[in-house]
Amino acid sequence: MNQTFIKKLINLSSIIGILATIALLIYGYQAGIFSSAEQLSYMISQAGIWGPLIFIFIQIIQCVIPIIPGGLSCVAGIILFGPFYGFIYNYIGILLGSLINFILARHYGKPLIETIVSKKTYNKYISWLDRGKHFDKLFALAIFMPVAPDDFLCMLAGLTKMTYKKFITIIVLGKPASLLVYSLGLTTALEAIMKTLG
Repeated sequence: MNQTFIKKLINLSSIIGILATIALLIYGYQAGIFSSAEQLSYMISQAGIWGPLIFIFIQIIQCVIPIIPGGLSCVAGIILFGPFYGFIYNYIGILLGSLINFILARHYGKPLIETIVSKKTYNKYISWLDRGKHFDKLFALAIFMPVAPDDFLCMLAGLTKMTYKKFITIIVLGKPASLLVYSLGLTTALEAIMKTLG
């Protein structure tokens, strides 16, 4: 299975993911699921414990293979489960997904990364590996910021000599701030759009 085929498969899955998201949003709107917080909460409660577990699993997969836009899944978590639990479930899913990215890169190296990420992103950040010990500081700072390509950077970290302990510490401590800013920012923007359309 060559890299070109895998890239095409990933691109196809991303398109399918976006279309499925749009279809679910349209269905939810027509079914009245998004008409009130009560309706949304009722739908989630019907899924029981499976609701959060399915969402966390989707977030994990999303970190490794971008099926739907990452920001959209973060917002979905907050809309579906509320600010507190939505943040917790997003955090758990992204933490586990980030660790998987690190492990995959450590075991399969650059060929895997080149297959999954775009050439533009790869070329922009691959030079970080030449920074030696400064990579760890750059990585920690990037994880803390809400605009960096975290999933790719976690893979990049897997190519370095960074220990699992240091990686997990950086992710655990750095992720909450960026996730909070990112999720709440997108949620606020979405609410403003909904008010405008309403």
